[in-house]
Amino acid sequence: MSFLSSCIRPLVVACCLMLSAVPALAQPETSPEAMIRSSVDELMGKIEGRKDYFAENIEELEALVDDSLEDVADFRYIGASVMGRYFQNASPQQRSRFVDTFRQTLIDTYTKGLVTFDYRDIRVLDSQQASRYEDQASVAMEVVAEDGSAYPVSYSLRLDDNEWKVVNVIVNGINLGLTFRNQFDQAMRENNRDYDAVIDGWAPELAVEELEEGGDE
Repeated sequence: MSFLSSCIRPLVVACCLMLSAVPALAQPETSPEAMIRSSVDELMGKIEGRKDYFAENIEELEALVDDSLEDVADFRYIGASVMGRYFQNASPQQRSRFVDTFRQTLIDTYTKGLVTFDYRDIRVLDSQQASRYEDQASVAMEVVAEDGSAYPVSYSLRLDDNEWKVVNVIVNGINLGLTFRNQFDQAMRENNRDYDAVIDGWAPELAVEELEEGGDE
């Protein structure tokens, strides 16, 4: 099952919803969890009651998601992490092209998820684990689906140029960054380390059943 085709499933879409909700922080002294708590309400207010409209005007929602992600995720950091040990030997053009490809994959996924996923509640947990480093943070959340199933979502953030940026997501115990890195590594091995072939064919797959069961990564 492809990652894009699985976006209607609760766990993947929960990840999309929450990442879209997290703005960059202008004042890092504000706790990441407090910022996310208030921003969730803001995003939900923009979408509530307008799913049918956005379903018919998908380009508008895609533009909204694109704008949101611009200030949210450190795509260059994420792209380098997903490329892993292959990043160093990639050309600057290949690095940039992979970042652009990876970003578009996320935008497509989020856009579809925002108009298809029915949730009952999305909340930042009251109890948060303290970070060991001042420039790193982890925010724990919980997404409750309409059937009552509750799924944990944890966001890893890093402080860069006085702004918090999301650099990874763990959904129900599954480390998505590590999952994609392993898939990039496999694709490189299968394509004899042909960077261009891997980037051209990049279509990350996510086992939704694994997400729903949880993992230890």
